[in-house]
Amino acid sequence: MFFGANDVFENIDLNINENEKIALVGRNGSGKTTLLKVIAGELDLVSGSVNRNSRMNISFLKQNGLALSKLTVEEEFNEVFAELLKMEQELASRSEELLSNHDDKKVAEYSRLEEEFKYKGGYTFRSEMLTVLHGFGFKDEDLKREVSSFSGGEKTKIAFAKLLLAKPDLLLLDEPTNHLDLSTIEWLENYLAKYKKAMVLVSHDRVFLDKTVNVVYELEYGNIKRYAGNYSSFVEQKKNDLIKQEADYRRQQKDIKRLEELIEKFRYKKNKAAFAQSKIKYLERMERIENPRAADTKTFKARFVCGCRGGKDVLTLEDYAVGYDKNKPLCTISTKIQRGDRICVMGDNGTGKSTLLRTIIGEIEALGGYKMFGHQIEIGYFDQNQANFTSSNTVLEEIWNDNPDLDMQKIRSVLGAFLFTADEVFKEVRVLSGGEKVRLSLAKLMLKKANFLILDEPTNHLDIVSKEALEKALEDYDGTVLFVSHDRYFIKKIATSCLVIEDGKSVYYPDGYKDYIDAKEIRKKETSDPKEKPKPLKQLKQRPKYDIRKLEEEISRLEELLENKRDLRFEPEYYQDSSKMQELDEEIDDIHNQIHAAMSKWEEAMEENDKKQ
Repeated sequence: MFFGANDVFENIDLNINENEKIALVGRNGSGKTTLLKVIAGELDLVSGSVNRNSRMNISFLKQNGLALSKLTVEEEFNEVFAELLKMEQELASRSEELLSNHDDKKVAEYSRLEEEFKYKGGYTFRSEMLTVLHGFGFKDEDLKREVSSFSGGEKTKIAFAKLLLAKPDLLLLDEPTNHLDLSTIEWLENYLAKYKKAMVLVSHDRVFLDKTVNVVYELEYGNIKRYAGNYSSFVEQKKNDLIKQEADYRRQQKDIKRLEELIEKFRYKKNKAAFAQSKIKYLERMERIENPRAADTKTFKARFVCGCRGGKDVLTLEDYAVGYDKNKPLCTISTKIQRGDRICVMGDNGTGKSTLLRTIIGEIEALGGYKMFGHQIEIGYFDQNQANFTSSNTVLEEIWNDNPDLDMQKIRSVLGAFLFTADEVFKEVRVLSGGEKVRLSLAKLMLKKANFLILDEPTNHLDIVSKEALEKALEDYDGTVLFVSHDRYFIKKIATSCLVIEDGKSVYYPDGYKDYIDAKEIRKKETSDPKEKPKPLKQLKQRPKYDIRKLEEEISRLEELLENKRDLRFEPEYYQDSSKMQELDEEIDDIHNQIHAAMSKWEEAMEENDKKQ
């Protein structure tokens, strides 16, 4: 396959087998969405061919597919089941006829039609319609609403639901988790994991890919490579490929150097000139192995630092009500954030997560309650909508206007670290892609040197390599972070604790995402067993007192456990089994988080103890 004058990709081979669930991964701009459009038949190739089964039904999710629809949701869904609805009417008509005419031939025709109706899902399609409707967060009464009355994001979800109900032979999905909350994403990945036909999807959600796909194609530098397994398996295989490629590259470089030395030694000697020429031709024909480390360096480099340390207590909220209607706040929060905390605010769409962040920074007025920042707390805010940009500014002006004391060399150096090089610094903000705007926002944020970062969906528009770069920067940051994200891998990697907004209140999980998941599983079991009464979830208003001796014992135990787990990395049982190594790495990350949480509690307990003495 070859596509486009700009060589998005060329000479690639991709096979989609029946029932395969395929992920296309690669950096932004590598051609993933373009390839989906080629598969769907929306774009033509310059050369090569796409062979499709003539009877195969392909569906491609459109972001604005139902934007102008005047039908109700039920009418839109009924288009999918038009054949079944027609059969249902015919069965009703024949049933009525059989009441007065028991002709054997008519009874046989009715039985045949009913059997076909049953085989095609005639008795289950309405319940399936409701299952998908509820999975996307809609209610039964929404079936009767016109599609045009929903928001843009809701229309996309309705279009997605309709596409799933149609059950195409090949499902093409481009960033299907965009704008979905966590509960909907979890439902969707379970649905797609059980989908019985083929699927190709583009997504930067690593947990979602792990749970839905069994083949990964990586698009990189115009080429494509197939990996069997889910995303974690792909990462491990690619890591091993890079190790092998690096060894091959070094070996080849030694051979090249040796041959070049021989050529230089013998090229001017008459009796060895032919030998030298043969080696020159051999080098010219040699297929050069790329340096994998050089090819893999194109990602931004951020280093967040604090201009000043700031107080131990960063932010205190008590009965802090946020929203737009004083009589009906979206949520009420009571919590205490301390230096070094990395707290993720979680909850379904519409619960008030982004509104909470904007209220904390003063963009929206609080509806009630108490807010107090600690001593010398300086805020750096990341806005997912990039509303803090001036669209007519160039990239260079956007940075310089905020930092007039910096010289040109320093600004160009910072922009270079965020992949804005050469003439790219003169691009106007309004023409930047989503990923470029995020990188520019992060560059501005880094220069603020704030000790309290408040981030609203910072991973939106970032490819996986860029997400990893941001994760590394935040892990190395010694300040405090409060953030909203739907990316579970990012949450698990960064959050030391979670603040979950449910039913207008907040529930605090001091040990992070795993703590939240464990509590969720317990609630599932309790609700499934009517004999057991579920334990009430307490809203946190202040942190409990801690036992210093027990905390010190716990820290020692965790540190010893961490060393033992690290030693296991060198055991063949683990380094020869990628799945076991992945589980071990997750355990080590979890122990790190537990140590961090225990140390925070110990510091607080010591501080309280000093005050008493």
